[in-house]
Amino acid sequence: MDQISTSTAYGSILTSLMVGEKAQTQIGEQIASGQTATDLKGYAGNAETLTAMQAANTQVGGFISQTQAVGAQLAVQDSALQEVANAGSGAREAIANVVAAGDGSTLMSSLQTYFQTAVAGLNSTYNGQYLFSGGQSNTPPVNAATLSDLTAASPLSSVFQNGTVQTTTQLDANTTIPTGFTASQVATPLFTALQNIQAYVQANGPFTGALTAAQSSFLTSQLAPLDTVNQGLTDVVAQNGVMQSQVTTAQTNLTSQQTMLTGLIGNVTNANLAQASTNLQQAQLSIQASEQVLMSLKSSSLLNLLSPTGAA
Repeated sequence: MDQISTSTAYGSILTSLMVGEKAQTQIGEQIASGQTATDLKGYAGNAETLTAMQAANTQVGGFISQTQAVGAQLAVQDSALQEVANAGSGAREAIANVVAAGDGSTLMSSLQTYFQTAVAGLNSTYNGQYLFSGGQSNTPPVNAATLSDLTAASPLSSVFQNGTVQTTTQLDANTTIPTGFTASQVATPLFTALQNIQAYVQANGPFTGALTAAQSSFLTSQLAPLDTVNQGLTDVVAQNGVMQSQVTTAQTNLTSQQTMLTGLIGNVTNANLAQASTNLQQAQLSIQASEQVLMSLKSSSLLNLLSPTGAA
């Protein structure tokens, strides 16, 4: 006797068909996007952990961008400090050569050139802002142009227009380091040494031709102070180098953290494409089976049995 389908059977098969189609759609989205779900609800019990890891990853990314920016700034700062240090060593060498030759006719022009080199280094900018401004980023930190400006200044500190803020940078969640210098901090000893020489000239007359014994003695007495000045400038350059090293190390560590966090997030969010493909095939087979059963129920329905074509 033919089996007559019931509403219960139809409902069961339709439910199975809808479940299969939903699964097929979800798995298809996973394969297309490579992600397990499209929102946090799809990760169920892992949602809170995923949110925390994503927040940490965003923070690490911010620190990486910050260290990259400050690394570029420190590179420009290093060049500027090298310029000031070279001016100091050049001035010391010029004086030593004059004393050795006994002729001071070119000394002050040489010292003026080295002074201008130092000022140019101290007034260096990065991204439109003065590096050694101490917070006064739109104002040139040194307002002197000639050696006579140093002797005219009263006190010498008035040639510096920088503020007192020393730039700091947060490298990561736990580490903050100083990453800046002020012009007065860097150059006050050098400008003091040059001021002394200019003051001597203004008081005793210029170095013209052969040095007198008094001139030679005075210039010789300036070599030791300039040695101290230049050691200080070398130390500043070295400090900047230490900062660069710290930033580079931080970048390496942060990049490793970002790689680790990306992997952990991927373990939660990334779909297993091989398994998803298998699941998709199973969902498609389930749909096909449900469709076949549905067609079978349809062909054996009471309406078909009572129809003229179905009558005995």
